[in-house]
Amino acid sequence: MTSSFSNLSLAEPLARAVAEMGYETMTPIQEQAIPVVLQGKDVMGAAQTGTGKTAAFALPLLQRMMKHENPSTSPARHPVRALVLLPTRELADQVAQQVKLYAKYTNLRSAVVFGGMDMKPQTLELKQGVEVLVATPGRLLDHIEAKNAVLNQVEYVVLDEADRMLDIGFLPDLQRILSYLPKQRITLLFSATFSPEIKRLASSYLQDPVTIEVARSNATASTVEQHFYSVSADDKRRALHQILKARGMKQAFVFVNSKLGCAKLARSLEREGLKTSALHGDKSQDERLKALDAFKNGDVDLLVCTDVAARGLDIKDVPAVFNFDVPFNAEDYVHRIGRTGRAGASGLAVSFVASSDQRLVADIEKLIKTKIELEPLEFEEDTPRISEQGRINDGRRMYRDAEDSSAPEPRQPREPYQRRERRDYLPHRPPAVSRDPFFDRPYEPGAPADSSPSWEAAASASPARNGVSTNIKPKKKIAALFKSS
Repeated sequence: MTSSFSNLSLAEPLARAVAEMGYETMTPIQEQAIPVVLQGKDVMGAAQTGTGKTAAFALPLLQRMMKHENPSTSPARHPVRALVLLPTRELADQVAQQVKLYAKYTNLRSAVVFGGMDMKPQTLELKQGVEVLVATPGRLLDHIEAKNAVLNQVEYVVLDEADRMLDIGFLPDLQRILSYLPKQRITLLFSATFSPEIKRLASSYLQDPVTIEVARSNATASTVEQHFYSVSADDKRRALHQILKARGMKQAFVFVNSKLGCAKLARSLEREGLKTSALHGDKSQDERLKALDAFKNGDVDLLVCTDVAARGLDIKDVPAVFNFDVPFNAEDYVHRIGRTGRAGASGLAVSFVASSDQRLVADIEKLIKTKIELEPLEFEEDTPRISEQGRINDGRRMYRDAEDSSAPEPRQPREPYQRRERRDYLPHRPPAVSRDPFFDRPYEPGAPADSSPSWEAAASASPARNGVSTNIKPKKKIAALFKSS
């Protein structure tokens, strides 16, 4: 084995692209996986996030497909030979961009399909023929059913972030997709975390796989400084402000557990003077891509997101990750903090732990096999307390503008409360005035007690009709349509 890309037996177009991207020394996962994939063996690769797993499978697959390279414009000469499946749209788009860079000097074509976008441009690209297809499962099934994607010549299948791909939510779609593929194929699984259940499930898809673990299973990067602060739910935003100010950080990921909480927190931080953008599953794909681009370009300070951004996203030089909410799944903690400290750089991971999060912290401790110590966080006096409504409380009054540093005048203390008689503080209510003149009339004596009611007198005055009481109304005569015989 060799640790230098220049010593690999890559085709000249691939070697030129790799040199142009500045790749010199291979990471441990690349050093061990690339030769195995070049030999045509199934691989189950586990490595810490941010160690270059995309190049570990993309480069050897492109190298093996160079024998099929041709300049023909016929779609039939460019069938799908490699299928890369990923769990999220953002990760699919990122991997597709990397594959295009690796194959830029070759005649191998690549395309990406994922949901949230119009199918027509994707269909046109597929009809022209592609060798490498990067996709999310749901949208790929849509194209398969529409006869846009034919997968009967697929030779290589890659499941990136395989633990998420094989969980309960993706398993039915994955099984349907694999039913369209040839039985003889090379299957590669890559992820930062592999549970024993996932390993047993993956064994049914791989044939004598080579297991590559370049680090302890489910381990976090040693370059990431991790802190767990014991903070109440009401003080989390205040703690976030204090740490950002104390460390002079310009950008950070802020992870929450729900889409509603993501949108609410982003609005609150925006009101507090921080340039913030939200990224969650309810946003359209165009909005999600714009939020990512703004964060990459430095136009946004904080990217508040759910776990759709926890996996695979490669954004360089992100100094910190904040777990505003402790993740429900311990594996997601490993992926979240992997957004910082990438490619050997240093990073900071801060988790705010409320009293109700003790069980979740215990799960993380069990997964990463590291003792977690909860640290108290002492707030500085000049750190404003932030209410749930997004207002800042300086101890004297509430004001909305986080940039307003003017201190309001303190209010004068109230006099001690003294209990007073009820008649002193109950308002005087004048008697209600009657509006009905009937009740203002003087008393008038009524009829004698032995007199009969007026209706009985009226009934006795008029004789009964045919022995029928006068209180019974006679039937109304109605003209008949047909005369009875």
